[in-house]
Amino acid sequence: MRAANRGETAAYARFLHAVAPVLRGIIAARGGGLDPAQREDILQETLLAIHLKRHTWREEAPLRPWLYALTRHKIIDAFRARGRRVHLPVDDFAEVLAAPAERDPTEAADMEKLIGRLEPRAAEIVRAIGLHGLSFAEAGGRFSMTEGAVRVALHRALRRLSELRRSMVE
Repeated sequence: MRAANRGETAAYARFLHAVAPVLRGIIAARGGGLDPAQREDILQETLLAIHLKRHTWREEAPLRPWLYALTRHKIIDAFRARGRRVHLPVDDFAEVLAAPAERDPTEAADMEKLIGRLEPRAAEIVRAIGLHGLSFAEAGGRFSMTEGAVRVALHRALRRLSELRRSMVE
């Protein structure tokens, strides 16, 4: 690099030829998630930066940290330009992707057991609205209650269910 900075073209060509594999290794190690074409683009950007900034390297300072800093900044620039997008072919992960969620076979029994610990009327309101999908008006008609009273009763029943659930976990 010293000779290249003094204008020796052949020395500069030898320097670039020798440093390219080292930079390629740094880019591969630090540029995880980048495809080979992107890594090669970063190498070219880094080599261009070396060419444009070589006058900033102090000859009394070691060359390697200066090269690593330029390379690291070019890798960071590439990640910033890409944004948060990561492109990975799904076929490579087909065997490890999670299977569609299946219903827990014990869920219904556990739910019914917990609802069964409520007062009978509260349990019926929870079943009617939560499990059977009745509206508040329909549930009110079924239980001879106003919609507001059904809402209050459901709220109290759900709070009690939450308390029961918490006591089971503890």
